[in-house]
Amino acid sequence: MHLVISVCLATFTGFSRAASAPSQLYSPLVAQKLLTTAQSVPNNPIQYPQYTSSDNGQWQYFPADYWTTGFLPASCYAMYTRFNSLCPNSSAANEFLELGRSLSTGEVPLEAYTTVGHDVGFLSFPFVDEAAVDKSNQTATTAVNTFATLLADRFNPIVGCTRSWDTSDPTNFQVIIDNMMNLQVLFDSEALTGNTTLRNIAMSHADKTMQNHVRPDGSSYHLVEYNSTTGAVIWRGTVQGYADNSTWTRGQAWGIYGFANSLCHDLDLIVAVYRNTQQTRYLDTSRQMASFYISQIPSDGIVPWDFNAPLDPPRPADSSAAMIATVGLLMLSQQEASLSPSNTSGAEYWNNAAIKLLSDNTEFAWKPEWQSLLSNGTVNNRDSPPNNLTGITYGDYYFVEAGNQLISMGLASCSSSNSTSPAPSSSQSPHHTSGAVRARRLWW
Repeated sequence: MHLVISVCLATFTGFSRAASAPSQLYSPLVAQKLLTTAQSVPNNPIQYPQYTSSDNGQWQYFPADYWTTGFLPASCYAMYTRFNSLCPNSSAANEFLELGRSLSTGEVPLEAYTTVGHDVGFLSFPFVDEAAVDKSNQTATTAVNTFATLLADRFNPIVGCTRSWDTSDPTNFQVIIDNMMNLQVLFDSEALTGNTTLRNIAMSHADKTMQNHVRPDGSSYHLVEYNSTTGAVIWRGTVQGYADNSTWTRGQAWGIYGFANSLCHDLDLIVAVYRNTQQTRYLDTSRQMASFYISQIPSDGIVPWDFNAPLDPPRPADSSAAMIATVGLLMLSQQEASLSPSNTSGAEYWNNAAIKLLSDNTEFAWKPEWQSLLSNGTVNNRDSPPNNLTGITYGDYYFVEAGNQLISMGLASCSSSNSTSPAPSSSQSPHHTSGAVRARRLWW
């Protein structure tokens, strides 16, 4: 069971026990920027930030029917968690909770119609958070269950997976590594309803991903195409990475996180493949993918868009991939610690790896003058023109989550940071009159 960890400890020795979390995680700018962004979203109809301009760091806004919509309200809930329990500040906690709730309202119509396909799991994030805050909130429960049903409807028992992208040819069944992240809504809904079919779908999808996306060395394909009538694999490759045989770093991070995710909310909303199932094959897969990830990080510590992209011309970084992998490594550490007997050396290794990854990439991407928390994210380097050197809403979300995880694990302290500084109140913000803040809370 501990073979992969033993190999890691023998091979990778660049992580110091003295590693410490970057101070930027708990800078007052984190609360201030997120508050301003949340209060500034366009309304009528509501739009959500996805990425910034690479020129000036200003957020670019998109309609609600997009897979990234849930990250800003989920970031508000993450800040509520920080100020409610980790670094107590009741006024800041209440302000972020209200913003998370009001911003989530714009997602409600997506329960009836959405084009995001498998990514309904990402849309569910703020509703799962609200269910943890208020167990009696039926609207949040309905949203989680509805999004889970939409994902379950995309399951093909012959293939054994949920379909990611729709295609004009129904026999071409496409599955991307990202979909590992959406499985959590199936577990969430199972916890609420007792519907074990949802768990079976999630496990089947994870098994097929482990079998067909993950290479023997722990790297991963972005996309696997199946024949929907036979279940046979017909092609493996990439859409957002450098080449079909390369490793797109954000996809690799989704895999680490998706197999190891051990976050557990109130209401016993357990949202992990391994934690839900106690199947060690998922833990071993996360270890294998994490080991590969760490082995490929360049000497400067900065995560590139694709590990195999050439150095000339210079390949862009992807801070969002680094943040996702950081949280995945911290979750993997928690899983090691929870084993019986506890794998303390493995837990310590992943902790140190996560903190170094976080520190290096925060130092590189932190840009106080931008509206986003981080810069140097790559949305899609294969767009025309390439969409890189940006701030990205999910990169910011996992940056905040990393800060919360470190505090909850005892690896960072509010008392030694500025994290307990009050968030600016709405009355102090020049954006207080934005439509999103004025909107009535229609369902909370």
